[in-house]
Amino acid sequence: MTLEVHIDWRGQTHLVGRLFAAERGASVSFEYALEWLQREDTFAIDPTSLPLQRGTYHGATLFGAIQDCGPDRWGRVLIERAVRKKVLPQQPYRDIDYVLALDDMSRVGALRFRLDPKSPFLAATSGKIPPLVRLNALLRATDAVHSENETAQDLRFLLGAGSPLGGARPKAAVALRDGRLAIAKFPKPDDTRDIAAGEILALTLAEKAGVHVAEHQLVPVGGYGVAVITRFDRVDKSRIPFVSASSLLGLPQGNPGAYTLLADGIRQFGNDVPSDLRELWRRLIFSLLASNYDDHPRNHGFLMPEPGRWSLSPAYDINPVPEVDRVYINKMPITEDLAEPAIGIALDAAERFGLGPSESKEILREVFTAVSGWRETGRRLRIKASTLDAYASAFQHPLIAEAKQLIGSQTYRRFPNLRVVRGRATPKQRPQRPRLRQRLRRTGAKD
Repeated sequence: MTLEVHIDWRGQTHLVGRLFAAERGASVSFEYALEWLQREDTFAIDPTSLPLQRGTYHGATLFGAIQDCGPDRWGRVLIERAVRKKVLPQQPYRDIDYVLALDDMSRVGALRFRLDPKSPFLAATSGKIPPLVRLNALLRATDAVHSENETAQDLRFLLGAGSPLGGARPKAAVALRDGRLAIAKFPKPDDTRDIAAGEILALTLAEKAGVHVAEHQLVPVGGYGVAVITRFDRVDKSRIPFVSASSLLGLPQGNPGAYTLLADGIRQFGNDVPSDLRELWRRLIFSLLASNYDDHPRNHGFLMPEPGRWSLSPAYDINPVPEVDRVYINKMPITEDLAEPAIGIALDAAERFGLGPSESKEILREVFTAVSGWRETGRRLRIKASTLDAYASAFQHPLIAEAKQLIGSQTYRRFPNLRVVRGRATPKQRPQRPRLRQRLRRTGAKD
C-alpha cells in the first residue's frame, strides 16, 4: 500500500512524502517529496527516524511520528471490536491500519493521509465530534465496551469521536462550548478510586508548582467524575505538529528512556533550550513528589513553533499513584543508570538541565510547597474526602520527607539564625524579623 503523507502547517496542507507499507508484516518505507525538500521553511516530520534528506528510509516498524498519530490501547480495543461487529470492513494487522482507522479531524498532530491527490483524507468514519453535553452518552458507551455488550451504534459513536493519545483508559474527543477540541477521560467500572479526580488534582497542583499544564476541568457526569483536557495541538482550526518524547529520541517501543536523555534531546532539537530544560526539571521534581508513576516517554510531548525546532508541549497524563498500586508500574528513570528515584539523585543531575545548586533547590522548594497543599487544593476542587484519603499515600511518602529535609538543611546553611517549622523558615527572635526580611529579599528567598 502506498500513502501520501501530508502536513497542515501555518494554515495550509502540504504534501510531505510517501509511505510504503508492506502488504503483510510491519515493515515500512518513507521518502520525502521533492517539492517538500525544496521549500524554504521545510523540516523533518520525525527529526530522529526521518531526518530531512533525499532517499528512502526503511523501518521494521512504523516510524515514530506517524505512530504518534495512531490510537492508544483503548483505541485499538475499539477498532478490533468494530471489526468483529463489521462496523469496520477490514481486520487491521499493521500499525498503519490502526492509524487510518481514526477520524481525520481528531487524529493527533498535523499529519494527514490519503491514497492519491484526488482522494479525500483517510478516516474510517465521518462522524462529527460530540459536544461536551454528550458526555453522559459517551460514558454509557464506554461502560458497554468494558462490559463487552456494546452495540454497533456504540462503536460508531466512539470511533466517530476518535481516540486520542495516551494510555489504556477510555476516552473520546469532545467539542467544548467554544468549539475547541478536548479529550474526555472516563471512569472504568472496575476502578477502585476516582481516577479523573486524581488527574485533575495533579494537574492543578502542577500548575501551582509552576509547571505549564494543559487546560483542564473535572466534570461531574451521573455521579462520576470525567476529566476534560483541552487539546494543545490545535489553535482555532489550525493543527500543530506533534511528536512524543519517545519519537524525538528515537526510542524503541517499551524503552523507558530517562529524563537526562530527554534533556539531551531538547539541547539537540529544542526551540527555547534553557526554558524547556528548566521546565523539564520542574516536571521531574513534581512527578517525584506527586507520585506520578505512570511516567514514560510517550507521556511527554513536543510541539513545533518554528520549522524544525521543538518545544515541550503542556504537561498531560499526570496521575498520582497511591502506594498500593505502584508495584506494577515502572517510572521513567532520572538518569541513564536506572537508579531508584530520589530527590538527591535529581539534584545531582540538575547540571544536565542547565541548573546550578541554588536554582535547582529553589525550584524544589516551590514544587514542595505546592504539593504539600494537596489536601486543601482537593477541597477547593470539591473532591470528596474519601477520594482524597485514597490518594494520601501518593503525597505522603519517603521522597516528600527527603525533600523536606533537603529544604530544611539548605535553610540552615543559608540562614543559621533560623529554625524550620513545618518546612518554613522563621526567626528565633521576633525583633530580628525586619532585618531578616531584608536579607531574604536580597537573596531572592521567601520568608
